[in-house]
Amino acid sequence: MHSGPKKQGPSPRDVFITVYGRKPVLEALDNPALTVAKVHVADNAHGDTVDAILRAAGDADLEVERTSAQRVKLLAGNGRHDQGVVADVVAPRMQPLEDFLRRTRRHARGDTHPGRKPQTTAVLVLDAITNPSNVGMILRTATAAGLDGVVLPHSGTPEVGPLVIKASAGVAFRAPILRCTTAAQAAHLLRQAGFVVYGLAGTGDAPLYDAELAPMAAFVLGNETRGVTPEVRRQVEQWLSIPLFGGVESLNVASAAAVVAYELVRRRPR
Repeated sequence: MHSGPKKQGPSPRDVFITVYGRKPVLEALDNPALTVAKVHVADNAHGDTVDAILRAAGDADLEVERTSAQRVKLLAGNGRHDQGVVADVVAPRMQPLEDFLRRTRRHARGDTHPGRKPQTTAVLVLDAITNPSNVGMILRTATAAGLDGVVLPHSGTPEVGPLVIKASAGVAFRAPILRCTTAAQAAHLLRQAGFVVYGLAGTGDAPLYDAELAPMAAFVLGNETRGVTPEVRRQVEQWLSIPLFGGVESLNVASAAAVVAYELVRRRPR
């Protein structure tokens, strides 16, 4: 009996953070707070630091793949700074957006507490935010504020590399990152799952602090200079504003994310 094609698991890019470069990989191996799944070393990579990496991997009983320099560059996604070494670091809270939405729907169906004010399930959607420092700071703030997820699309935003990790002060490894292909796809999937998609704009329909937010809320954060892209703009159901004074026209996107995140903290039931 033909059982049909097997369902494929999540892509490695949706569960691992790729660390590249000899010193960063060795630091990851030496960090007891991180779990390294696999190390890839180019055939032509040699030297004291490479030897130290191989010893550390051996001590941890980790799989080491000796492969071509070209494959290491492909895995790193960076042609200049991999130094012939890449490590797959487990990111325990990173997952495909669709998996998160399936769990959220199950929780919503079974979580009924009469008389208790429901806690908002809230995510941020990064739409063409290209500055790694901003992405890292947003991941750090969202994790600190206890948000349920940060949608980091593969297209239009930087991968979680050294600059993002540094800006997050290492929090990126445990941040609730949700992966999908594009921000527009994410907004569409979120709406299908019952989330209300909010955008931020100076001319919003209501101030963020006064708005009645849906129990399942997604907040789009747009590009540092161009704002929300047209494809995502079409998915926004309500525009909210952050009050600004003193002639300031806008906030840095990471600052805006912090305002949203801690407004959600303020609203949580005590």
